[in-house]
Amino acid sequence: MQYFRVASVMLGLAVAPLPAAAQTTPPSGVLTLPRKPPGSALGSSAAPVAPQTAPVAPVQQVAPFVSPPAPAGPAKPYVPDPHAPATAAPLHRLKKPTPVVQAPPNVHAQKPAAAKTAKPTAPPIAAPPVAAAPSVEPAAGDATAKPAETKGSVTQLPLPRWASLRADEVNLRVGPGLKFPIDWQYHRRDLPVKILREIEVWRLVQDQDGVKGWVHSATLTGRRNFVVTNFEATLRATAAEDAAAVARLKSGVIGRIRACDAAAAWCEVQVADYKGFLRRDQFFGVDAGEAVGN
Repeated sequence: MQYFRVASVMLGLAVAPLPAAAQTTPPSGVLTLPRKPPGSALGSSAAPVAPQTAPVAPVQQVAPFVSPPAPAGPAKPYVPDPHAPATAAPLHRLKKPTPVVQAPPNVHAQKPAAAKTAKPTAPPIAAPPVAAAPSVEPAAGDATAKPAETKGSVTQLPLPRWASLRADEVNLRVGPGLKFPIDWQYHRRDLPVKILREIEVWRLVQDQDGVKGWVHSATLTGRRNFVVTNFEATLRATAAEDAAAVARLKSGVIGRIRACDAAAAWCEVQVADYKGFLRRDQFFGVDAGEAVGN
């Protein structure tokens, strides 16, 4: 009987009405849907609010980048613009300029400076006239005094032959001896000259300008040199007009003849550190049809 009595009490508590606060507030830990605001229930008389369209900002249209089509066929070679500066082309395609070799100003024979004489303190005494002794040897320009020789009387070497000045100062005299006055002076070592005659230690020579005179044999050497006589001569890499230019040689430039064939129009020469070929008719230092060895 007690068991049934307890069960009845508990049942009565379960069906008893809850307070108002307990009916509106859910217990802790219980998930519930949010309450709808008044007028939102179905069948409400409130008019629904029409949705508004959001403002649309103008959008700038940009065309997508399209790479230009590649040209058909093989790539064209690079052609520099003739009006563009030289630095506009790639550095590896710039052409190296041809070096220019200039000649010093003292290549030609020069007149000796006039000797300065002291001013006399007393009037000079006139000496009695003395008859001038005839010259034993002919002057430099006297070609009729003696026939041309084909062999030197001193060295037994063929005449004419080529030589070069050994010193930077060489006196050219009007006759073969120290008693003859100095007519010209050379201040250019290695200048080529042509030996025409021999008398003891004196040699009659001729330079590229046609000037003739006597010099001492000690001032000459047998080295085969040349001097450019053209206004400008181009030193070529090979013996051809269309060969690459090695250097441009101005008039008066002196160099060494390395080799020259008898029938060749070109000779192999060297100027300073530049080696190449030069036309025979552009310099003085070799005869027509002459062969020069190394």
